[in-house]
Amino acid sequence: SFADSSLLRERKQRDREERLNIVLWRQPLVTLQYFFLETLINLKEWTIKLWHRRSILVSFLLTLAVLTAAYYIEGAHQQYVRYMEKKFFWCAYWVGLGILSSVGLGTGLHTFLLYLGPHIASVTLAAYECNSVNFPEPPYPDQIICPDEQRTEGSISLWAIISKVRLEACMWGAGTAIGELPPYFMARAARLSGAEPDDEEYQEFEEMLEHAETAQDFASRAKLAVQNLVQKVGFFGILACASIPNPLFDLAGITCGHFLVPFWTFFGATLIGKAVIKMHIQKLFVIITFSKHIVEQMVSLIGAIPSIGPSLQKPFQEYLEAQRIKLHHRSASGVPQGENWLSWMFEKLVIVMVCYFILSIINSMAQSYAKRLQQKMYSEEKTK
Repeated sequence: SFADSSLLRERKQRDREERLNIVLWRQPLVTLQYFFLETLINLKEWTIKLWHRRSILVSFLLTLAVLTAAYYIEGAHQQYVRYMEKKFFWCAYWVGLGILSSVGLGTGLHTFLLYLGPHIASVTLAAYECNSVNFPEPPYPDQIICPDEQRTEGSISLWAIISKVRLEACMWGAGTAIGELPPYFMARAARLSGAEPDDEEYQEFEEMLEHAETAQDFASRAKLAVQNLVQKVGFFGILACASIPNPLFDLAGITCGHFLVPFWTFFGATLIGKAVIKMHIQKLFVIITFSKHIVEQMVSLIGAIPSIGPSLQKPFQEYLEAQRIKLHHRSASGVPQGENWLSWMFEKLVIVMVCYFILSIINSMAQSYAKRLQQKMYSEEKTK
């Protein structure tokens, strides 16, 4: 029996290594084929689930039909319809980015660094330059324009900037909370059914429970500390883990699912921690970092670097000056023509990371189909 379990463990390890080799840059044709087949299987499964919940689907379609009619029928209500439309799509945009950041499809897209962080930084720089936050309500036009009203220097407050970006920041945090649900549901379903899913994170969690007392390395002890905090403290333990930047939070979701923590206890604590507490901490950090005097100090420190300082300082100064002119909507005379290399590099970084995220989704779905084939082979061998 021990030999059989050892052979089975070795075989599963080999199968896992084979799956990890199914990537576009090694096996492009196989990867695309498996991705296409896995997509069809997922569409079929979602269609069956929708059919089983057809009463909810019909209610949703009826509600959508009523909203569509209200959208196109002319009347005094159109001003409210336009307002709700703008708010809905603005919130949905940030919730979607939050989900992409934490849902775990492949590597995850770091949407805070690519989208929310730069957005908060641009609003902060604009607020200090305009001495006001009375530029248009979100979603903004192509660029933020300072209002015509004149205010005294230093009249802008930190709280005013926090209030200006609170909606999009909280929606992004709510999206990250929603993205943490798959590990919870996976572990919960596995515990209730008694199955052992071939998921690396879940298997790592099971091994950690088995060897909890003998763990010595820092990573294992940190994971064990998260697991103990969530298991013993409950709601407030989950809240503490969700309220700080925590790369091990997937383990908290698995722990809650494994020990059958009620859904609203887990999701409620996660939502409050990520959308309220953690989001205000991150937002405050970005606003303070990009406040006017700190930015000016950082640019001057760059210029103090021996030899290369002045050449590095120049593009930063040009970029900040160009942004100031855009905020006041003056002509671009006196500003160097052509694209600043800082904005060019950031745009290319966003494109590269989005492309890599899409590739990781394709690889992940192809590997999921390969796992289906391996599990089918296991079941056929057992029936022989």
